[in-house]
Amino acid sequence: MDDFKGQKVYVAGCYDIFHYGHSNAIRQAKQLGDILVAALHPDEEITQHKGPPVYTYEERLKLLKSIKWVDEIYPSAPYLLGPETLKDAGCDFCAHGDDLPISAETGCDPYAKLKEAGKFKVFKRTHGVSTTDIVDRILSMTTIHHANVNDRAEFDAVANGLEQPSVCSPFTVGTRSLVTSSRIFQFSSGKEPQPGDRIVYTSGVFDILHMGHICFLEKAAAAGDYLIVGVHSDQIVNQCKGSNYPILNLHERVLSLLATRFVSEVVIDVPLVCTGDIMDLFKIDLVVHGKTPIRLPSHGDDPFAEPKRRGKFQIIDSESEITTEVIVNRILKRRLEFEERNRKKNERELKALHSSNKADTGSESQDLSSNGWT
Repeated sequence: MDDFKGQKVYVAGCYDIFHYGHSNAIRQAKQLGDILVAALHPDEEITQHKGPPVYTYEERLKLLKSIKWVDEIYPSAPYLLGPETLKDAGCDFCAHGDDLPISAETGCDPYAKLKEAGKFKVFKRTHGVSTTDIVDRILSMTTIHHANVNDRAEFDAVANGLEQPSVCSPFTVGTRSLVTSSRIFQFSSGKEPQPGDRIVYTSGVFDILHMGHICFLEKAAAAGDYLIVGVHSDQIVNQCKGSNYPILNLHERVLSLLATRFVSEVVIDVPLVCTGDIMDLFKIDLVVHGKTPIRLPSHGDDPFAEPKRRGKFQIIDSESEITTEVIVNRILKRRLEFEERNRKKNERELKALHSSNKADTGSESQDLSSNGWT
């Protein structure tokens, strides 16, 4: 890695239904050099080579800009990447995870030319999360990732770390999301508030990070010097929202927030009520919340009564109409289209994996958890 210090790294993606796996890919790519250029594929390229995206180009661009390891954006990047694009972006080499990027149109590796030119580096893919997996969760509205499971078969699947049948591509699913303390440390800024800093606090669900969240967090951060975000537990979210919410479990939601440049610190599993103890403990100067009202499910009291009493409460308008429910409804309204997209993606990856394994017959099999598919 040290040989590449001082260079610009190109990492491309769709960044659709942005999750902490995307953020971790960007973080790892940044470690390969000094400047990280995040390239974003336009909607047309994604539809042609992978299938229809859920987020619009503008939404994906807003999310990508919010990630703290991104130094520059290369917009409207082609899916099939060649040396000419790398040169135009001013980058020295390209980086990608050790999964299998495959074009649905050509069936080819979109990075083949760069690999031949020696301009390609591999980092470790983040297992347990993917856009395909999250779409599947929404399509089936499964709660395996966080719920109290009563059904025996479902319980066995959870206990063994399985969310999907074994015929699924290992690059899409496999082990369920297991968040470690080291991962949280990698994502955390580690910065403490400085004397005189205006400390802002907000709390919420932050399920499936979207443009509405980012617009709100950006304004919340601008209201002070140090933004603390409290994240509610899966149980609290389910009590308040019902159905199969949250789609992402607590730790998945925490990592997504920590990856943004607006969030200074995250408090895990905070209560709905913002008490005086919380305000005093974190020395909070201002409590902010979005326009959507929150009432306690048991008796309907105002959870922000104490900060209001102290004159330290403010409503912030994100000026975005995007909510988690809007994203879920986009997918459910196009259920057949997204189911077909996920099915074809799984088939392509399994076919490519089978072909690679056949080519490796008689030699040591590749370790996907280390060197990957270089």
